[in-house]
Amino acid sequence: MARHRHAEAYAALVLAGGYVEAGDSGRVRVLPGQVLIHGAHQAHRDQFSDVGAVVLNIPWFDRFDVATGSVADPDAIARLAEQDATGAALLLRETLTPVDAQLAEWPDKLAAALACSADFRLDNWAETMGLAPQSVSRGFRRAYGVSPKRYRVEQRALRAIGHLPTWRGTLAALAAESGFADQAHLARAVVALTGRTPFQLKVKSVQEGARASR
Repeated sequence: MARHRHAEAYAALVLAGGYVEAGDSGRVRVLPGQVLIHGAHQAHRDQFSDVGAVVLNIPWFDRFDVATGSVADPDAIARLAEQDATGAALLLRETLTPVDAQLAEWPDKLAAALACSADFRLDNWAETMGLAPQSVSRGFRRAYGVSPKRYRVEQRALRAIGHLPTWRGTLAALAAESGFADQAHLARAVVALTGRTPFQLKVKSVQEGARASR
C-alpha cells in the first residue's frame, strides 16, 4: 500500500496475517494480536506478503506513549468494535502491552537521524555508513515511499503540530524551534500535511480543549 496519511488518530489491530509498516515512527513488523497506534496526520507505507492481512482500525482519542503493542484477546476487541468503537478503544488501551517490533536496518537508522538531527547532511551520513548518497536516497524511498528530504520536512512539521496546543510564543518562534527557515516555510509544510494553517490548527485545538473541559 503506497504511503498515505490519516487526518485522525487511530489504532490498527492486526487480526490475521501481517505486514511491515514504514511510517513516521520508523519501520515495524506487525503480526496477529499486535497493535500500531497512529497519531493524527502521520503517514506510512505498508508492505504486505502474499497472504495479506486483516486489520481493524479503531478511532483513538488519547495521547499515547506506546507506538506498538500487543493484546491477549484481539477477537474480544473486534467483537466489541462491531457495537461500540469507543468501548473497543478503551478495552484496547486497558489491555495493551508494549512490544518492540522496530526494524533497525540502515533505512531505519536514516529515518531516526532525519527526525532528530538539526544539522543533518545526507552525504556525511552516507559516508559514515559506507554507502553512496545516491544509493541511500533510492533505498530510502523504496523502504519508506518518500525521499529523505521530504521525510525530514514532514518530521519537522509534525513536531511543530505537536507543540501547537500548548505553544504560547509566536509562529515565527515555533518555526525556528522546529527547524524551519521562517514562518512561511513552516506554514507551507503544515498545510501540505493537514490542509490547515498553523493558526487554524491552534484555534481548533483550543476549541476542542474547551469542549473537553465542559
